[in-house]
Amino acid sequence: MPLRPLNRQRTWLLPPTLDELIPDDHPARFIATLVDNLDASFWLELGILDESLGAPSYHPRGLLSVWLYGFMTGTRSSRKLEAGCRDQIPYLWLTGWQHPDHNTLWRFYKENRKEIRHLFKMTVRTALKMNLIDLAVQALDGTKVAANANKDRSYDAKELERLLSRLDEAVRDLEKQNESGNDPPPVYLPEKLRKAEQLREKVKTAMQVLAEEDGRKNVNLTDDQAVFMKSRQGIIPAYNVQAMASPATIGNEHEKGMIITAVDTVLDPADAAQLTPMVDQARENTESKAEITITDAGYHSGTNLADCAQREQTIVMPESQDIALQKPYHKDKFAYESATDCYTCPHGHVLRFVRIKVAHNKRQRIYHCSGPICRSCPAFGICTTCKHHGRELQIGDHDELLRQHRVWMKTEAAKTIYAIRKQLIEPVFGIFKEQMGFRRFLLRGLDNVRAEATLIATAFNLRTLYRQWCCQLLNNHELLAFYDR
Repeated sequence: MPLRPLNRQRTWLLPPTLDELIPDDHPARFIATLVDNLDASFWLELGILDESLGAPSYHPRGLLSVWLYGFMTGTRSSRKLEAGCRDQIPYLWLTGWQHPDHNTLWRFYKENRKEIRHLFKMTVRTALKMNLIDLAVQALDGTKVAANANKDRSYDAKELERLLSRLDEAVRDLEKQNESGNDPPPVYLPEKLRKAEQLREKVKTAMQVLAEEDGRKNVNLTDDQAVFMKSRQGIIPAYNVQAMASPATIGNEHEKGMIITAVDTVLDPADAAQLTPMVDQARENTESKAEITITDAGYHSGTNLADCAQREQTIVMPESQDIALQKPYHKDKFAYESATDCYTCPHGHVLRFVRIKVAHNKRQRIYHCSGPICRSCPAFGICTTCKHHGRELQIGDHDELLRQHRVWMKTEAAKTIYAIRKQLIEPVFGIFKEQMGFRRFLLRGLDNVRAEATLIATAFNLRTLYRQWCCQLLNNHELLAFYDR
């Protein structure tokens, strides 16, 4: 078999142009089209000014393109982006064959990440303008993403006190070792002493965080805002990333995708308190209300049902206590009589209102059956084991809504709609982690990780918009202008 000649010294008689190096449907061209169509107001918000004095800087369009393309393709490290700008054709094309280093890339992102977050809303509005989003349904879920922090560097109050005591002693010993008699003190602190001083300040800050935040039991010295959360990797310092997604139709009805319409990062390990803020954010970003919202059981609460009823928002949301609902003497099996404000148990005994109980800012009405009646009932020991007061019912302010919702969730319509959730929101987090490498935050602090997660969601939407962009190229359709801010 003949071999093709291998010549690493080959030259071109007519050298290729930069534009010939990537195909017309390459995602780098899509990113360039997006960035080049951003209007002047966006660059003014970034504080980009074309000044005649000083050394010329890299064009912000090139730097922004590098970050967006990097997040789209799963590269989020400034050092890896620097390497890409040296030896990868797409990055070289985006920068015009320039080579910004990681410090330049990081400074641009650090100084402008709050403004770059506005690009997320732009991707949602662009998808709406292209008629991609189906707002008949939206699905919400959350995932725990590991913080950029070592689990072993988390301490409780007593451990911090012991650590501070050891550090104070170590600092005193280092100061004695560096005493130099009558010689003037050094201009800079010795390296060991400087590191000990820095660690002592971190410990003091961590102790202050524990003192100010009620209910918090420990703090991480690497990222003092990360909290312990349960994940598939165990209990780790993490953040809770929330995302709302709606289905998108790409090119034709046979190709489907997703558009994230709302995203947030919170410190609360539980999801229940995030439903209303995420529904409101999705409504603001899309400027319309989705007909149906789907969530898992982690968001179920009477408060959320009441909020959805107030917003006239249909919600499909299972309940975590399905096993308890199957019990023969669950409180739903007790019939309420509004005329007498009493409940009747399955055996015909009456439970009367006795008092109002307030706990954890929740008000509940307490109903009791008498002890002798319950003790003589054949269900005693199953329905209740209380010999003195008999069976007790605790009825909250939203119990009627909870009962109505349980009836709705048993319908075939609700079951059919809930089945959509697995193919709508769960693949979003799978793509986040498997294809975009978002298993761990690279930044630290809530504001920073919130910006990082928002840029991940922006890149996810750009991947969907890119597919539509390719369909327009394939069909020779006129490209739609991007969202006019």
